[in-house]
Amino acid sequence: MTTDPRLPDRVPTLRTQARPADVNMHGDIFGGWIMAQVDIAGGIAAAWRAKGRVATVAVKEFVFKQPVLVGDVLSFFTEIDHVGHTSVTVRVEVYAQRTPSNVEVIKVTEALLTYVAVGEDRRPRPVDQPVERP
Repeated sequence: MTTDPRLPDRVPTLRTQARPADVNMHGDIFGGWIMAQVDIAGGIAAAWRAKGRVATVAVKEFVFKQPVLVGDVLSFFTEIDHVGHTSVTVRVEVYAQRTPSNVEVIKVTEALLTYVAVGEDRRPRPVDQPVERP
């Protein structure tokens, strides 16, 4: 396990803490909860790039590297990987900060998700065309 007491030198898109309500039957944080948080972080980045509403259309890759534990503070870092005509692909990296008295920083998950920009009619629209509001 590679640990480094520092997070990447970027601003995280999302930060949250893993709570006891989010555990699976083995006491680790449930993978589905982590996936939902990754989708939220990726969706934030995609919506900003698309200048409006987006919808998740694909999870191209999702790798769990280390378990997430109750109390871990998770930082979700996003990077636009690709921009298509109506889509935005976002890479999300998740780091856990654990043990406040002796901080460890561990990369726990990474994923690649694709979102499609959608208009008010929920149909695909060009990424570089902002949604018009009445």
